[in-house]
Amino acid sequence: MSTPVGTPQRYAHLWEQRATPPRWVIWNTAEESLVFDRALNMPAPVDDSDLDDVVRRMRQAGAPESDEYPGRPCA
Repeated sequence: MSTPVGTPQRYAHLWEQRATPPRWVIWNTAEESLVFDRALNMPAPVDDSDLDDVVRRMRQAGAPESDEYPGRPCA
């Protein structure tokens, strides 16, 4: 018997762990929360006046957060 098209298995791929980590994450430092760009290995260039709104929207979208440095070691 085949599984109907509308079953949850059809959407299971949406909850699977990503093969690569997301490019942008929220980095919670001791002073503030920053948008961190993992591809550039540095905080993303977000205007200070827009930062709170950008972080709020990222949180609403479910962006991952970290208190640890989310980038790779510098050479």
